[in-house]
Amino acid sequence: MSAPSLEPGDRTWRPGAKRYEATGIAVSYESRLCLHQQECVKGLPTVFDIERRPWIDPAAEPPEDIAEVVRRCPSGALQYHLAGERDEEPPRPTRIERHADGTLHARGELRIETATGSRHEARAMLCGCGLSGNQPFCDHSGRCAER
Repeated sequence: MSAPSLEPGDRTWRPGAKRYEATGIAVSYESRLCLHQQECVKGLPTVFDIERRPWIDPAAEPPEDIAEVVRRCPSGALQYHLAGERDEEPPRPTRIERHADGTLHARGELRIETATGSRHEARAMLCGCGLSGNQPFCDHSGRCAER
């Protein structure tokens, strides 16, 4: 199976996101969304290693294992596309939970309006205080937990 081709209509293709492709899977990473929860590094250190460049090696493990770990990324900074399959299926029903740090963790069929347009996402960490410099996404610059 060859590396999947990502097109602008795919959820995993984002302008400004870095793409890492291997046979059967493509992983994209949008650094401005990452809040360093380290689910990826803890989940598959053979694939996600912040000391290595490039830091994502999608050829290091089976595509299905990588997809399972990417789904743990709460911010949605990591996305995947498996060759021959649709994009990541959003969990149903859609859920939004406020966490102790004040961020709103959203999972599901999400359409998020941003300054640059509408985004379709399966996972996102949204700002709960209105002070993020990356609205509507949280960047931990506000004081959500103190409100």
